[in-house]
Amino acid sequence: INESPKILPNLTLGFHIYDSYYDARMTYRTTLDLLFKSHRFVPNYKCDIQKNLIAIIGGLSFDTSLSMADTIGLYKIPQLTYGSFPPGESDADQFLSFYQLVPNNSHQSIGIISLLKHFGWKWIGLFVVEGDGGENFLQTLEPFETLDIDFILVAFQKLLDLQTFQGSISFTIHSKEPPGFNEFLQSIKPDKIEGDGFLRDFWEQAFDCTFPKPSWTTEANESCTGDEGLMSLPGPQFEMGMTGHSYSIYNAVYVVAHALHVIYSTRANQRAMLHPFLLDISFNNSAGETVSFNGKKQTGGALDIMNIVTFPNKSFLRVKVGQVDNDALEARRIIIHEDKITWHKGFNQVVPISVCNDCCSPGHQKKRKEGEKFCCYDCAPCPEGKISDQKDMDDCFRCPEDQYANRNKDGCISKTMSFLSYEEPLGIILASIAICFSIVTTLVFLAFVKHRDTPIVKANNRDLTYTLLISLLLCFLSSLLFIGKPGEMACFLRQPTFGIIFSMAVSCVLAKTITVVVAFMATKPGSSLRKWVGKRLANSIVLSCSLIQASLCTLWLATSPPFPDLDMHSLIEEITVQCNEGSVTLFSCVLGYTGLLAFFSFLSAFLARKLPDTFNEAKFITFSMLLFCSVWLCFVPPYLSTKGKYMVMVEIFSILASSAGLLGCIFAPKCYIIMLRPELNNRDSLICHLFIVKKEG
Repeated sequence: INESPKILPNLTLGFHIYDSYYDARMTYRTTLDLLFKSHRFVPNYKCDIQKNLIAIIGGLSFDTSLSMADTIGLYKIPQLTYGSFPPGESDADQFLSFYQLVPNNSHQSIGIISLLKHFGWKWIGLFVVEGDGGENFLQTLEPFETLDIDFILVAFQKLLDLQTFQGSISFTIHSKEPPGFNEFLQSIKPDKIEGDGFLRDFWEQAFDCTFPKPSWTTEANESCTGDEGLMSLPGPQFEMGMTGHSYSIYNAVYVVAHALHVIYSTRANQRAMLHPFLLDISFNNSAGETVSFNGKKQTGGALDIMNIVTFPNKSFLRVKVGQVDNDALEARRIIIHEDKITWHKGFNQVVPISVCNDCCSPGHQKKRKEGEKFCCYDCAPCPEGKISDQKDMDDCFRCPEDQYANRNKDGCISKTMSFLSYEEPLGIILASIAICFSIVTTLVFLAFVKHRDTPIVKANNRDLTYTLLISLLLCFLSSLLFIGKPGEMACFLRQPTFGIIFSMAVSCVLAKTITVVVAFMATKPGSSLRKWVGKRLANSIVLSCSLIQASLCTLWLATSPPFPDLDMHSLIEEITVQCNEGSVTLFSCVLGYTGLLAFFSFLSAFLARKLPDTFNEAKFITFSMLLFCSVWLCFVPPYLSTKGKYMVMVEIFSILASSAGLLGCIFAPKCYIIMLRPELNNRDSLICHLFIVKKEG
């Protein structure tokens, strides 16, 4: 930093290193030394601005950091810590000057759980150190024990050999070696670095030697030359790579330097102003990683996953095989390169398996074994209608309403829309029949119009006959409203339209029979029914009966009209697109009223079947209404028992069959005389036939 022209030019940073001795009393003393000591210790007094304290980096343990924070916080000096903290809401939150450059211990616990889930390990033994650290670790893991992992706690005292940890996986604070760091370590010599008293002590302990002093005499092989190389030290004693704590200290120094650079660039030359600049700081270090603080004054929570490889000479190597980042997205939270892992020799380089039994495949669910650990279970097939699309699912679940379970019960298949369409054979057949009967009805109507002045047409109330034919034509055409995908307009019209038109047709039949009965009863001397003979009676019957049905339909549409609806549940593999009839009561009233008209028509026709009229239609009407009632009585059970398009097909068939019965039974005999036996369609034949009938009577 001091040699770089890009950061803090013309300014020199210095530092002091103190040992806390892991003792609260000594930590407090060294903190006061940092704050006030120049040449002598005077609390609350500083005499040399060139040695002004800007920030403190430390300490390694949580207790040490808090002991320092009690004093440092009073003077608003930033404290950047590089040691881990207990999980949960740390006590550091109450100190405004506290900045964390490493994640707390909860990140390590979550990382362990992520690792166990990645490999599918569920039968786990835990070895934890005795003390607060071990207790905190167990408290963090306790919520996860109720999920898919069972922990066995083992308490013992034993000195473990290094080979025991062959192939083990550990979590360390994230680090990335800056360029030139290895060369820096190789070039370190204790006699070239002034002011660092710790280096000589480290050198003597690491190389088991002593630096000679003028007043001492030591053997040559026990003296430190200063030319020893750090690379010659074994791995357990000194690692040449940058550790996580060292990397955090490295970043902490640069954080302070960048904040100072911004302060001096903006000429805000006040130490108290350092805090807002620290919060806003963001830069890329020489290792290529971004360093910044979040809202909780913490840097990222990444941990490196290390694999320990041991060697017979009691040395070891730590290999980075992955990373856990709790701030990343779920899919990128844990990254493991399994091909880089060296497992314990007992596993023969095969990923260890730690489960009671094999995983339950999709389409099955766990079924706990009575009296066994929760991770030991049987696999039971999913119940009908439910699936499991992943391994080891506790419970099967139902598909969404618009889907159904496949045969293997490991996935859902989208349901198809079901309705009677014009494209399918059944819809084409019914539509063709309706159109054919409509054409036949039109031809019959044209034949009657053409022969409107003949006795057979005039004798049976010509206008009423026309009305009946038009009603039957509309009945055939109304059945087409039931084919195709039900929409708002189709559902709104089809049942009321059919009800009104059909009631008009049945009313015409009723008017015909009543007219015949009244006409013959009026022939008796002194009968008061003479005034009812004529078209007025027939028109009144048709109009009044049709208006009653129209009133019912109007009330139905005004209060609770039909609407398109989706039936998701009646059929397993299909969604039935149907018309919900709205008010079931009014719909039943419409059908019931039509049935009532049909019953009275049948009754009146049955009573008039033996009246001596040449063109008396009562016999044919009786048969047609008998057929009509039979069709609709047979319609009810299938209509109530079928679902979907088959229910619609039953109603269309009933409409076509009953309408065709009326058309055939009433008009087929007349068409036979008009078209094939025109010689019978004259007045003389009518009178002759009437005379014979009366004589026989």
